[in-house]
Amino acid sequence: MAEQGQDNFRDTIGTLNEEGKRAWVFPKKPNGKWYEYRKYVSYVLLIFLFSAPFIKINGNQFLMFNVLERRFNIFGYPFWPQDFHLFVIIMLVGVVFVILFTVAFGRLFCGWVCPQTIFMEMVFRRIEYWIDGDRGKQLRLSKMKWNAEKIKKRVLKWFIFFLISFAIANVFLAYLIGSDQLIRYITDGPSQHISTLVSLLIFTGVFYFVFAWFREQVCIIACPYGRLQGVLLDNKSIIVAYDHKRGEKETGRAKFKKNENRSTTGKGDCIDCFACVHVCPTGIDIRNGTQLECVNCTACIDACDHMMEAVNLPKGLIRYASEDNIEKKEKFKFTPRLKGYVSVLAILIAVLIGMLFLRNDIEAKILRLPGQLYERKANNIISNVYTYKLVNKTTKDIDNVHFKLLSHQGTIRLVSHDDFIVKEQGLAEGTLFIDLNANELKADKNRLEIGVYSGDVLIETTTTAFLGPRSYR
Repeated sequence: MAEQGQDNFRDTIGTLNEEGKRAWVFPKKPNGKWYEYRKYVSYVLLIFLFSAPFIKINGNQFLMFNVLERRFNIFGYPFWPQDFHLFVIIMLVGVVFVILFTVAFGRLFCGWVCPQTIFMEMVFRRIEYWIDGDRGKQLRLSKMKWNAEKIKKRVLKWFIFFLISFAIANVFLAYLIGSDQLIRYITDGPSQHISTLVSLLIFTGVFYFVFAWFREQVCIIACPYGRLQGVLLDNKSIIVAYDHKRGEKETGRAKFKKNENRSTTGKGDCIDCFACVHVCPTGIDIRNGTQLECVNCTACIDACDHMMEAVNLPKGLIRYASEDNIEKKEKFKFTPRLKGYVSVLAILIAVLIGMLFLRNDIEAKILRLPGQLYERKANNIISNVYTYKLVNKTTKDIDNVHFKLLSHQGTIRLVSHDDFIVKEQGLAEGTLFIDLNANELKADKNRLEIGVYSGDVLIETTTTAFLGPRSYR
C-alpha cells in the first residue's frame, strides 16, 4: 500500500506506486463497533441473496430475471415484456432513490449493501485473514520466495476462492434461468447441458477474477458510482469524514508523547499513527478528505476510535459527519434539494403503485393479418382475418377461453377450436375470423371492441380495426 504525501495524493489513485504499477492493498483486519454492525447486515444480505432464487410465492420464484425467455419475477410477482412500461418506472424510482440516498448519506450503499463490498470484505477477505494472517503476515508472505509454506497457503486460498466463486455462479444462474431449471440441469448431469456448464464456468471465472485479483479496483476503476460523488455530494451530505478542525488544530497532527498536554502545544488530536490508513481496503488516507476511492466502509472509524481510547482522547475524530457539521457544527437538515428529490420520488412511487393496481392478469392482442383486405361473403357478410395473442400472467390455467363481440352484432370463428386453454404464465396464439353484416359498418375502417371470456366471466377487453368496402349501401 502506497502511503501518499499531502501534496500529491490526488495525482494518482492509492493503489499505484511511484513506478505506475499496482500497489497491492493489504489492509489490517478491522475490529470495532461499526465492523460488528456491518457483519450482521452482511449476514442477513448474504442469506437473502443465496435463498431468494429458491423461495416460491404462489408458485413463482421470489426473484428471477430470465432475459432469454423474457420472464421476470420480482417479489414473487411475474412480469412479461408487455409490462416493460412498469420496468421503466421501476428503474426511474431506483435511480431517483439512489440519488436521494447519496445526496443525504454519501456512499453508505457501497460500504453496507453493495454485493462487491460484502463478498470482498466479509467473505473473501476473512478467508484471507484465516489462511494468510493479518496485514503484517500478508506483507511478509507476499515478499517471501516460493517455498512449501507459500505454495500451500496460496493453493489452499485459491482453491477455496474458486469453490466460493463456483457457488456464487450457481446462485447467479438460478436468478437468470430459474432455480427449478438449474436443479434439473444439475441432476441430469453436465454432459446433458454443455452450454449451461460453459456458462457456469465463465461466470465462475469472472467472479474468481474479480475477488481474487481485481478486488478493490472494481470500486475504484470499474464502478461509475464513485465518479458521481462529485456531482451528488455537497457540504451537507453525511459521509465518513476526518474532523480536520480537531485533528490538526494550530500546529497540525503529531506523534503521541506520554504525559504531554497537546492543547497547550497547539497539536491536533490526530497522533499520526496511520491506523486509519493501514485498515483501509482501498488504500487511501481518509485525512486527505473525500476521495473517489472511499466506499464509506467505517473501518477507519473503528481504527481511530480504538487509538483515541488508547491515548485517552475523545472518540469521533473520524466519524459520520458532513463538512458543515465539522466546519460550522451544523446538524443534518432536510434541505430544499432533498425535498425536491423526495417529491419526485413520491410522485414516481405513486404512479408505479397505480400502474400495478391497473395491471391486468391477462394481456390480449387481436391484430389484422398483414397484407389482407376484407372478404365479401353471401348474405351481405363482410369477413376479416386476424391473429390473436393471449398472455396469462397468473399462476393458474385459464380454461374455456373464447371471444365475443361487444360493440357490434356478428360472429367470431377460430381456425382451431372455439374454446381453448391458456396455461399458467403461458402464451396462446392463433388465427380467427370476424364476420359482420355490411349494415353494421359505418365507414371503411371500423373500431371493434372484443371481450375475452373464461366460461361466462369477462376477463379482458381489447379493440381492433375492421375493414369494409368504401361504398357499402
